[in-house]
Amino acid sequence: MQSNETAIEAQEHAPDERRASKRSASLIRAGKLVSARGEFVCTIRDASQDGIALKMFHEFPQCPEVALELRNGASFELKRVHGEGDTAGFAFADDIDVVKLLDDNWHYPKRGVRLNITMPIKLETRDGTVVEAFTDNISQQGAGIECQTAFAVNQPLMLSSDHLAKIPAKVRWCRDGQYGLVFDNTFSLRDFALLGARLQCPGLVPGEDRLGWAA
Repeated sequence: MQSNETAIEAQEHAPDERRASKRSASLIRAGKLVSARGEFVCTIRDASQDGIALKMFHEFPQCPEVALELRNGASFELKRVHGEGDTAGFAFADDIDVVKLLDDNWHYPKRGVRLNITMPIKLETRDGTVVEAFTDNISQQGAGIECQTAFAVNQPLMLSSDHLAKIPAKVRWCRDGQYGLVFDNTFSLRDFALLGARLQCPGLVPGEDRLGWAA
């Protein structure tokens, strides 16, 4: 795992272009594709009033209905138009405000992409005690979990599962059996995307190297 920040490259257009009905911009920004098969990390490559181009780190899930969710929580229903493999173009199911889509910092400027994945995990304390827990969600930087064992804020833990090698983490917050963990090292966006796909739909990443995950 390594630190990785998603690059944002927006291109400004002339005033007359911004007033036109087909406003567009090229950019590289992380989001997630929400479908009946799960939630998957994607990057937005360009967007206009008419549609959007998305790229994934694996094949697209084959679902007739999908939605794009941004890190600020905004969601847009999509209809696939073209593409295959890891890149595809989509039309918006409804009229959208493209300016609002491109400016995804208006609520949570520091929030990364979170995948709502529930999986059993094990937490190990420094004295060797191992307890069972479940994830509520996972991101590049940490995870939300539920556990019956009491932990203290800033307490170091070692998180692991059948799909993850041991990850050093610390308790960031706790509330009524729910905890927020922050990883000592963050996933790269690619590794995080592949992890999410393997946990939900392994067939999307056949033969992919599992570096960083438990065998």
